[in-house]
Amino acid sequence: MKLCLHLSYIAQNSFHFDEIFHIKFKIPILVCVALVRQYILAILKVIWELKLIFIFIDQAGLLYVRGCEVEGMLDDNGRIIEEGPEPKPVMKGESRTFRVLLDPNQYHHDMEAAASGSTDVYDTFNILMRRKPKENNFKAVLETIRELMNTTCVVPEFLHDIILGYGDPGAAHYRQMPNQSKTLDFNDTFLSFQHLRDSFPGYDVKVNVPEDQLQPPFKLTFNEEEEKRSILAEPYKGLNRGPYPQNEPKRNSVPFTPTQVEAIRAGTNPGLTMVVGPPGTGKTDVAVQIIANLYHNFPDQRTVIVTHSNQALNQLFEKIMALDIDERHLLRLGHGEEALETEKDFSRYGRVNYVLAKRMELLGKVDKLQKTLDVQGDVGYTCETAGYFFLYQIQSRWEKYLSQVQSDSSATPIDDIALHFPFTKYFADAPKPLFKGQSYAEDFEIAMGCWRHISDIFQQLEEFRAFELLRTGHDRTNYLGVKEAKIIAMTCTHAALKRKDLVRMGFKYDNIIMEEAAQILEIETFIPLLLQTPLDGHNRLKRWIMIGDHHQLPPVIKNMAFQKFSNMEQSLFTRLVRLGVPTVDLDAQGRARPSICSLYNWRYKCLGNLRHVLNTSSYLEANAGFSYDFQLVNVQDFNGVGESSPSPFFYQNLAEAEFVVATFMYMRLIGYPAEKISILTTYNGQKHLIRDVVAAR
Repeated sequence: MKLCLHLSYIAQNSFHFDEIFHIKFKIPILVCVALVRQYILAILKVIWELKLIFIFIDQAGLLYVRGCEVEGMLDDNGRIIEEGPEPKPVMKGESRTFRVLLDPNQYHHDMEAAASGSTDVYDTFNILMRRKPKENNFKAVLETIRELMNTTCVVPEFLHDIILGYGDPGAAHYRQMPNQSKTLDFNDTFLSFQHLRDSFPGYDVKVNVPEDQLQPPFKLTFNEEEEKRSILAEPYKGLNRGPYPQNEPKRNSVPFTPTQVEAIRAGTNPGLTMVVGPPGTGKTDVAVQIIANLYHNFPDQRTVIVTHSNQALNQLFEKIMALDIDERHLLRLGHGEEALETEKDFSRYGRVNYVLAKRMELLGKVDKLQKTLDVQGDVGYTCETAGYFFLYQIQSRWEKYLSQVQSDSSATPIDDIALHFPFTKYFADAPKPLFKGQSYAEDFEIAMGCWRHISDIFQQLEEFRAFELLRTGHDRTNYLGVKEAKIIAMTCTHAALKRKDLVRMGFKYDNIIMEEAAQILEIETFIPLLLQTPLDGHNRLKRWIMIGDHHQLPPVIKNMAFQKFSNMEQSLFTRLVRLGVPTVDLDAQGRARPSICSLYNWRYKCLGNLRHVLNTSSYLEANAGFSYDFQLVNVQDFNGVGESSPSPFFYQNLAEAEFVVATFMYMRLIGYPAEKISILTTYNGQKHLIRDVVAAR
């Protein structure tokens, strides 16, 4: 189907990417194109006049190829249609107009050729192809590098010598940092006091409370200056958050090993933390606990999470969602958010919609509180009116209540706490009884928990007040990214694509956690460090936590010259390990059988097995129907043919495919469910061949 191409060229002395190319076409093509607002990478590499440097084969039928970036679809007024919560405008007619960015040099060359009598190539196109930016981030990374060369972006001072490979490799370790935290709140890291004691085998753990009070959570104070290193453990009781079951905090259930606890301690302290995690050693659990501890220890700081792939990012984000972290402080940027195992939307506009819905829910609670106090007026109309209601009606009642029950606690009857409590009617739907009536301290803490519940309502409304003042979805998402979100997750590709936009809107953060750091290109590792403008010439970054395994997959380099001669396959994580930067090596795996772990544990310093791997029968006994835990089988060639390649880089082996499918059929016949069987292969060609063999059976 032929496209009708209309060109609007702005003649200038120089040529820039702000030239505009309009494409109009019928609706059937629109479905195929499915263009969206964001910038996408060039559709094909821009080439020069085909007759000069390239000749297409006759079978292809191609004459010209040109590349462009699609900026977005235009409305009737010629403006880009923004992606957001606002409803899309209703477009008239069957034609649609898109704005695309052309290569100015190529366009100038084509126009000169057309003026001299050659064919105007832009009137001949009848096929439009697109490529999503997440499929290849080369152009985005290249443009970001060019930007960084011309800006005043700086990395934190404690990383200068480390990155350059000079000086002491351990200079950025938390033990060498002048602002090391001597006292840390480990929140719910430890499951019991014995777990705490076992986690620090080289320390003398001291306590200042009776044994029966040694219950988590714990605050730990480290003393490294004595001959015998010691830790002062101080248990504390978490604050009562309210009478409702949903107010109860979520607790960690992972029994961390001593090495994992050391990684968590290092990640919570300032500086550079590098964690080497062999397969099955709980890298993700460690990262999640570090995030939780940073969130509770430093509530004013913001943490950016970066991974190489969307799959790894989603796995990490799903575990974060299960932590004791307020949902309104979570944000997932980039593509791949739709693959999260949740019905909630953690994208930018999804979070805006969540805030708006949460705002209405909280204002409903304000109306409920108003009715129980018999206060007149429309106080639950906006966040502003709710704030005045809290200031003049709620807080005054609470201060009067405190003066009645807190003046002399020893002389105050226990019943007075419940008798004078001003919000009893509001908590009528809470579990009964609201007050136990057994001790003054217990009932007073319940009253304080109820007050914290009410205060939290108005605190959230105060945070959401900005969403009432900001009217456009674009402004609201910017505010969300700059102010509201405390934990922001993205891939390194998204960081490269959106760095300019993030810097422009004033994006700020204090901590970076990189998962799969060994699979990220060295240059891509720098970009997340520079997503914010320096403050007085200094980068505000306080912590950089890199988690990965340099013995597993390296970064993918498709250009063999770059891979072999430029050493681009070496990640920054790997380079720092080779330079001798201190690392925390996780040393206990809980995923594979001990016999299978023995195949690869020689690569690591000291890789053992967790207790459940050594004691559980499912890890010790061979699978039913098989004599061994694992088997290495040499499959002979079939009809003299082994590995073949029907097309370039499309490898297949029929004999191996038949053997694998036969094994699969055997397992199904003896009772293994299909969902418990995985078939892994290294090539797409072999994957398709195995599927064909299965279908033929």
